[in-house]
Amino acid sequence: MGASAGVLARGPWDPAQVEVAWRPDPFDPPGEATDAADVALDALRARGSPSHDGFAARLVDFETARGRLSLELQPVRWALRLIPDGAARSLSILCTVRDANGRWLAGRRADWLASWAGRWALGAGGSVEVDENPADTMARELREEWSVEPERLRVEALLLLPSEMVLLVGQAWLAHGASVTPDHEHDEYAWWPPEVSRWPAEAHEALRRMAELISS
Repeated sequence: MGASAGVLARGPWDPAQVEVAWRPDPFDPPGEATDAADVALDALRARGSPSHDGFAARLVDFETARGRLSLELQPVRWALRLIPDGAARSLSILCTVRDANGRWLAGRRADWLASWAGRWALGAGGSVEVDENPADTMARELREEWSVEPERLRVEALLLLPSEMVLLVGQAWLAHGASVTPDHEHDEYAWWPPEVSRWPAEAHEALRRMAELISS
């Protein structure tokens, strides 16, 4: 898969239309990538951020056919995603959340976190566990981060970021009257207006672009 950064595939797909095949063999990174990952982990430990390591998912290949998204994944060292320009196509999910009125759920991430510390983010996000379907990861992260079950969930797009991180983006809608409870990784949350142009100043440009992509 030699694509440049940008949209790799565009849905939408229902979660049942996302198929996954896992390779048993973990990705073997070059030595310099392993060294860079170790340095990044040490930096997290120095500032008191979670510095656990283990295996997550890497995108080997994908195919869109017959209305389905087929992903070929393999285990990869989690810490590779910390390398700014060498994440080795480590796969994460982002699931935006909309309420019955179309508002967007945003949460400010705690200062001690490994990524986007102290910044506002949309919905729920996280790494894909080994042997997990990324569509299931979205539902799991919604439960873990916001203690909520969506009324409807849709997978919107597969993106390749400049860092070589791959992001599977979804969108979840909550039932009328549903409430959310943030986990300890968020120190504040808010509902932003349906119109991206009315979002507050703290909304990063990357979040605005993401919302416009999946709303178009």
